[in-house]
Amino acid sequence: MKRTVKDFMNLIKDNDIKMIDFKIVDINGQYRHVTIPVQQFSESTLTDGIGFDASNYGYAVVEKSDMVFIPDLDTAVIDSFCEVPTLSVAGNAMIIDYPANRPLDQYPRNIVQAAENYMRETGVADTMLILPEFEFHLFDNVGWEVQPNSISMELDVSQAPWNSAVEGKGRIVPHQKAYHIAKPFDHTYDCRSEMCLEMEKVGIPIKYHHPEVGSSGQFEIEPMLGEMSKMADATMMIKYIIHNTAAKYGMTATFMPKPVYKEAGNGMHVHMLLLKNGEPVFSDDDGYAHLSKTAHYFMGGLLKHISSLCALTNPSTNSFKRLVPGFEAPVTVGYATSNRSAVIRIPAYAKQPNMRRFELRNPDATCNPYLCYSAILMAGLDGIKNQIDPHENGWGPYDFNLYSLSDEEKAKLHALPTSLEAALDALEADHEYLMAGGVFPEMLIKNFIASKRQECREMAAIPHPAEFAKYYNI
Repeated sequence: MKRTVKDFMNLIKDNDIKMIDFKIVDINGQYRHVTIPVQQFSESTLTDGIGFDASNYGYAVVEKSDMVFIPDLDTAVIDSFCEVPTLSVAGNAMIIDYPANRPLDQYPRNIVQAAENYMRETGVADTMLILPEFEFHLFDNVGWEVQPNSISMELDVSQAPWNSAVEGKGRIVPHQKAYHIAKPFDHTYDCRSEMCLEMEKVGIPIKYHHPEVGSSGQFEIEPMLGEMSKMADATMMIKYIIHNTAAKYGMTATFMPKPVYKEAGNGMHVHMLLLKNGEPVFSDDDGYAHLSKTAHYFMGGLLKHISSLCALTNPSTNSFKRLVPGFEAPVTVGYATSNRSAVIRIPAYAKQPNMRRFELRNPDATCNPYLCYSAILMAGLDGIKNQIDPHENGWGPYDFNLYSLSDEEKAKLHALPTSLEAALDALEADHEYLMAGGVFPEMLIKNFIASKRQECREMAAIPHPAEFAKYYNI
């Protein structure tokens, strides 16, 4: 049931709310915010909105960049990280028009809603459920400098193996041996438990949290399956809670895909399934891994468009330092059951018909979740529409360790892009599937590509300390 203005005002009164914080999403998937005193809120706020300059959020619009933010009352939650009692509210961006404002089609929340509407129009399904896995690092200290005469980065966390001679209590985790390690070696258990409790408080049910493989402070929090548009909102809130709870404990959190050299990187594997009238679309007792033909076509769409998807699911230069062999990160375009070396993994433990699904393993949390999840859905629907069979296209199933193949055998496989530039090239050449049903505006795609190419040029121009080690004395 949708929250009414009366419900909203009761929430304010019952919790003695003093401020309302409107959270807006920029093109890169980062929160910006505008705050008003509670007495400034009225029913007209829901129609007139709060003004902002869309160009400062990365959106290139033909119209004047002055936009209004319209709050979605259903997203209102109490912000635990504000000393002044504050209500946090997400919403959508609208173009100022007459007689009524119209949605800014480039705004991420509008795109994810358009993608869901397009899915329903196809008749394939009415609901997409997703489950993103949030891998991240917690560090005690971090700092960096990029100056003409000094380029450096330094980070530290007490449990890291490099602290074996200085930590003094022997609570050091061996290199790449942190997976599910218990206290006293798990130094941040209470911090992560508090993160999960905060997520539950704002209506995000949590499955579990645990240490991940990386011994230098790598962890994972996994929520329960949720509707795609709601999970996009939840993704923003989960990252917000992780960052702020870490700060409360005197630490810093990062979702950077590869923050530590020679350690496991941070992915955001996305599990997915479709429902129609409450019934599973992906289940078939007689299909490979008990998945239906529709599920296979969906996987086929993902695999066909995977190179261009990487521009939206892995939109940082650092993303591709994670997508390398040897760290349980995918490098091969293919699908398989219980195989973490393929980009699509079908979990063997999902045995119930309503839980049969697969996960896309390449995404990471540097993405804009609204664009990432929408693009995944659009690629899958394109696969269903065009009946793209992954087996017939030679993409598997690869029910063996792809890392252990000979170089000759590996040469026969299709690989993920190895750089953001390559992924952007693929998106430039292959984005029609995103525009089906008017879901992704072409202007947004072109603006996104141009912005990310500029990032690549900036990063490529900076000398790297490793280059000094390699080339200085030649």
